[in-house]
Amino acid sequence: MEKTCTLLVHFDKGTPALANEIKEALEGNDVPAKVDAMKKAIMLLLNGETIPQLFITIVRYVLPSEDHTIQKLLLLYLEIIDKTDSQGRVLPEMILICQNLRNNLQHPNEYIRGVTLRFLCRLNETEIIEPLIPSVLSNLEHRHPFVRRNAILAVMSIYKLPQGEQLLGDAPETIEKVLSTEPDPSAKRNAFLMLFTCAQERAVNYLFTHIDRILDWG
Repeated sequence: MEKTCTLLVHFDKGTPALANEIKEALEGNDVPAKVDAMKKAIMLLLNGETIPQLFITIVRYVLPSEDHTIQKLLLLYLEIIDKTDSQGRVLPEMILICQNLRNNLQHPNEYIRGVTLRFLCRLNETEIIEPLIPSVLSNLEHRHPFVRRNAILAVMSIYKLPQGEQLLGDAPETIEKVLSTEPDPSAKRNAFLMLFTCAQERAVNYLFTHIDRILDWG
């Protein structure tokens, strides 16, 4: 089965020399060089170069980085790479990223939390998602609205998966409670969107109960 492509960027095909150059840059301490190397690795992947030897290098030298640009590129890289084998089973090495994603979901920096939650919206592999669900739910109560907005979207995306009701059976009830207390207009809209998409009866009931306040949503 062909996979959908969400991003297309022209880049010349890679060579072993280029792969080695990328690997050396990723192993170094020069942040701009790492950023450039990650961009090249992503472009090679988008052009059909698998370069599997880079995965362990990225796990060792890129995952621990605190740089926001590197973390954003890392999530893009993780979105693009094959996460399952020909039988649809999650590759064993993918489990290595779970701890990093969990750490990001508990990171003191709200940007890293938010972009990681946004990344989870594009994952379909339940074996990767399931261990992260408690951290996703805890972010519904984060002090920063950017984190809460993306946590709500992550809950919606997980619930919409084929196994979503098993993973997050009480998601509609949880989001309905969030909707009743959430002060941020954008997060509130995301919560209503989740109910409208996944539990329309709850959405309609909420709408009729709070119809006099709808204009306050912005």
